[in-house]
Amino acid sequence: MSARPTPSYIVPAIVIAVGLVLAPVVWRVASIVIQPPGGGGGGAVDSGARIDIEMLRGQIEILADRIERLQTELRAAPPGGQALPPTDQVFRHDGPNTIANAYADIVQIAARRAINTELTVATPAFLVEFLGLPRGDLSDTCQPMTNPALREMLVTEDVGPIRVQMLRPAIDSLREVFEQVRRTDPDLYDRIDTAGSLCVRLVRGSGTSVSNHAFGLAVDLNIDSYLDTLGDGYTQLGLTILADFFRDAGWIWGAAFGREDSMHFEVSRELLEHWRAEGRI
Repeated sequence: MSARPTPSYIVPAIVIAVGLVLAPVVWRVASIVIQPPGGGGGGAVDSGARIDIEMLRGQIEILADRIERLQTELRAAPPGGQALPPTDQVFRHDGPNTIANAYADIVQIAARRAINTELTVATPAFLVEFLGLPRGDLSDTCQPMTNPALREMLVTEDVGPIRVQMLRPAIDSLREVFEQVRRTDPDLYDRIDTAGSLCVRLVRGSGTSVSNHAFGLAVDLNIDSYLDTLGDGYTQLGLTILADFFRDAGWIWGAAFGREDSMHFEVSRELLEHWRAEGRI
């Protein structure tokens, strides 16, 4: 007894099924990316949306390839027809991370001056009043911290993919941020590098303002050891994704500074005051 011929409507049915499977993802991406008039936000493009878009694109490419091959097999099938492949071979949720190779790509920072609108920068004047000077004599070059209270909180540790020297509460917060990144996007996590953390000095060129790095409350990050060009309004794609995680944790991204510094991430005033209320700083 010959096998039943494969119905001609099978491939269109698979296409419809693909749409039904991916529709929730499309809806989620659209709800994040498409902002209503007057809506909030304004920071870097939401990393969850970006990752979903790339995952969706990868799934569509995989499914389209499988459907095309299935159509070819059906056209080449003998008159008696043949059985369709199992559904788990058609709807496999695998494939490479198609965005991974783009993490180091240089992109323009969208609406960068509005990135930190829900957070307050801890200005040098605020930090000096809040914590005291990190040392009595400051210059444009890095020197050891001499403030006894700050030195007591200063630690050097491996935090996620990097090694830093910062105040204990900042290191604890940084570790939580990196853990969120590792769980969400391990490919990005593995490519994070640092250009430094503690550096007790003045803001270069200011002559009077103390750098946030001098207090052990800032870290410079990059992807694949690429050093960003200061003040050009561009950054690495991976840093725009990291910025979303840091903002949610109460950190300021230097991409919004008057002189854009997108490698720079620092603790916000709100987070410092929260730690003070908890007795951690």
